[in-house]
Amino acid sequence: MSTVSQEVHLVARPDGLPTSEQFQLVESDVSDPAAGEVLIQNRWMSVDPAMRPRLSNGQQPINQVISGGALGTVVASRNDRFKEGDIVQHGSGWREYHLSDGSDLDHLDAAGYPETLYMHVLGTTGFTAWGGILITGKLQDGENVFVSAAAGAVGSVAAQIAKLKGCYTIGSAGSESKCDWLRDTLGLDVAINYREGVLRKNLKAAAPNGLDVYFDNVGGEHLDAALPRMNVFGRIPICGMISAYNNFGAISTGVTTLANMVYQRITMQGFVVWDFNDRKDEFLDDMRGWLNSGKMHYEETVFEGIESASEALIGLFTGQNTGKMLVKLA
Repeated sequence: MSTVSQEVHLVARPDGLPTSEQFQLVESDVSDPAAGEVLIQNRWMSVDPAMRPRLSNGQQPINQVISGGALGTVVASRNDRFKEGDIVQHGSGWREYHLSDGSDLDHLDAAGYPETLYMHVLGTTGFTAWGGILITGKLQDGENVFVSAAAGAVGSVAAQIAKLKGCYTIGSAGSESKCDWLRDTLGLDVAINYREGVLRKNLKAAAPNGLDVYFDNVGGEHLDAALPRMNVFGRIPICGMISAYNNFGAISTGVTTLANMVYQRITMQGFVVWDFNDRKDEFLDDMRGWLNSGKMHYEETVFEGIESASEALIGLFTGQNTGKMLVKLA
């Protein structure tokens, strides 16, 4: 016996903003589990900016399932570690069904929270924001903070953590509706629409006392604008550079203000979420506490059906999402 599954393949490498023609929905036959195997029916797929560079740099093979996070239910099992009905997470791609030997699966105990939260605020994106701003950024209570792409999945969590630590917090986003959400729901002190006016001038006006931490999700013009605003011994944790991801080699636009690093003794450090693995329990304790007390807000932008996955990915780079971008499978 076998199960018919649809999956998303990359069929041409993007040069610039991806187009729907570079993706193809393909049917495959997935066999029933053999000894030691598990069959998962996926319910949710994650859409993340970090997926974009892999499409052009060769990490994502052509004519194969696109790598990405997913959450699903075990529907058949011949593996003692998993039983039918178990909820699992994996990174094995954009597909309706996934046949696994179990090595790429993590059990999910939602502990009373909506399961999708483990794909953002209680999952990798939330952990990235927590570790990036508190550990890499060494955030201290009451500091002055700027978060770029603050209406995104990672940025929105990082900005809220800054507010929870009593910080004066500025966020940037690409529309007035997103800026309203940052101010009215997340409680940021200032929200800058980077599509309006001159960013470096708007940031200077928003940060009269300078910046102690700049949480960078964007790079390019945002980094260029933030560097002159940094206070002595300021820290810049580099989480991502979404402004560059559609460029060949993810090459950013020029940053001309690096001399400020010398005179202000600024620390700029990139990081990845795995850097914080030994503190995951601490992260979960913090985040669950903030959620339970109503101090942590989140949004989900949901596209319906696997056929919408490529549209969702493209939408990340055209401002379609507030908070976490997800694809809900039938």
